[in-house]
Amino acid sequence: MPQLIPQPNRIEAAGNKPKLIDEYIGRVSTQTAAVSIAHMRSPGGWIEPGQKPDFDEFTVILKGMLRVEYEGGQMDVQAGQAVIARAGESVRYSTPSQEGAEYISVCLPAFSPETVNRDSET
Repeated sequence: MPQLIPQPNRIEAAGNKPKLIDEYIGRVSTQTAAVSIAHMRSPGGWIEPGQKPDFDEFTVILKGMLRVEYEGGQMDVQAGQAVIARAGESVRYSTPSQEGAEYISVCLPAFSPETVNRDSET
């Protein structure tokens, strides 16, 4: 029988400002280790520590713009676009524009604090 997910679980976010992460499928919401799917809403001026995760992250921007910094550069991903960050790549996400961003993030395998490998905050 298919499993209904009646509502997401709110997950605490890393970064300098409050960011909303609503996990629909993943380790917290459904005890699913294979994949996580979350709806993210980041305010303008939000930035998180860099990371070198052990999972692939697929991100679809619904509104606003998400900046992705990586070794050797950065890219601005606009509403209607998507970006893939592969496992083992160093990346840092931010929403520098005033409007912030709203996006869907899919991680394979599922996101976990132990496998995100965040840079130390200094």
